[in-house]
Amino acid sequence: METPAISHVDVNGHPCRVWTKGSGQRIGFLAGFGGLPNWIPFLDILAEHFEVAVPSLPGFPGATGHTACDTHIDWVMAIRTLLDGAGLTGGTPLIGSGPGGSLAAEMAAFWPGDMDRLVLISPWGLFDEADPMADPWAQRAHEVGPLLCETPERWEELKAEPAGQNSVEWPIEQARALESSARIFWPLGNTGLAKRLGRITCSTLLIRGTADRVIPASYMETFRETVSGDVSIETIAGAGHLAELDQPQAVADAIKAFI
Repeated sequence: METPAISHVDVNGHPCRVWTKGSGQRIGFLAGFGGLPNWIPFLDILAEHFEVAVPSLPGFPGATGHTACDTHIDWVMAIRTLLDGAGLTGGTPLIGSGPGGSLAAEMAAFWPGDMDRLVLISPWGLFDEADPMADPWAQRAHEVGPLLCETPERWEELKAEPAGQNSVEWPIEQARALESSARIFWPLGNTGLAKRLGRITCSTLLIRGTADRVIPASYMETFRETVSGDVSIETIAGAGHLAELDQPQAVADAIKAFI
């Protein structure tokens, strides 16, 4: 199978990988918890219909520079720089999962006239003490897969080192990705995004797996009630928090229909 093309964008003096595959309308994807150490079937399905660009966030697999971001606004500006360099601004539809969903929402809130379509898969960024999100960092290693995926093997496949690579950097890269997420979302999940949701004016699709054990369904309702643009919610049967891993075809079909 054809492998994605690789380029890099400089963000705060550090290289961030951008994978690109497919042809047609260009769309962007910001990955979920742990980033993307490997290309996934969900992206191949999207690439059958779109030109899919997948930039790695600072510190996530394929990128460095997370320590250059000290505040949330540092992260927002870093992601904007990354999207500019990857050709994902100026009305390009943007998809984000989990942490990537929160940052995609920030792009639509800070630059509301610059996005035509927004897809958020169980986005982070909100926190309700009465209905808290789960804490992925509080899990033991064997508990992370079952928390994030209805089929935990999907998580193990994502994190598995490619055959023959045998790199001492692989586990370091995975640990750095978890640290990067923590730097963005500590205290747990609450980035103040709720105050900015009303600035999102573009059409928005919210996607959540029916077996999501991380983000409560009530958070999706907060997005629906607060975002100013048209909002629809798609629930995916047989999917956990990382719905794009559990049910790649169903999630890709929902996105294709929306875009």
